[in-house]
Amino acid sequence: MINYLPRYILTFVILVLAQVLLLNNVQLSGYLNPYIYVLFILSLPFETPKWALLLLAIVLGMTIDLFTHTVGMHASATVFMAFLRPALLRSLEPRDGYQLETYPSIRDYGLTWYFQYAGILILAHHLFLFYVEIFKLSLFFQTLSRALLSALFSLILILLIKLFIKK
Repeated sequence: MINYLPRYILTFVILVLAQVLLLNNVQLSGYLNPYIYVLFILSLPFETPKWALLLLAIVLGMTIDLFTHTVGMHASATVFMAFLRPALLRSLEPRDGYQLETYPSIRDYGLTWYFQYAGILILAHHLFLFYVEIFKLSLFFQTLSRALLSALFSLILILLIKLFIKK
């Protein structure tokens, strides 16, 4: 992972800038909010230690919070997603296990596997984020539909990014 440190730093910066400068300004009636910055956590190698995963997640989330003035909402949602990641990877693990020094990718594990992996984590992130943001049970179904649609839109954008940008 150390050898790829410059690549991960560049990925972090690009995803944060794309989120803050472009995608935070894309809101369809304030209802659909795409969040692609989670791609950073999704793309980390399988061997990433849990403590590093959580640390990177809180730094990523707090960076987004800093630019969006959301006081920990993105940080908590991103940490929640990073917390779920190891258990999800264990449940989706191929029979032969994951190849050494690989990372979650469509090329290595197929579109179906990646769709399940990214879809579940993105949905968990979005549900957590939107319910913390609203924090009202009276808007349960409205928030659920908003989270589902935003997660689907984010997943589509992330799949397009992964398909068109190989490395």
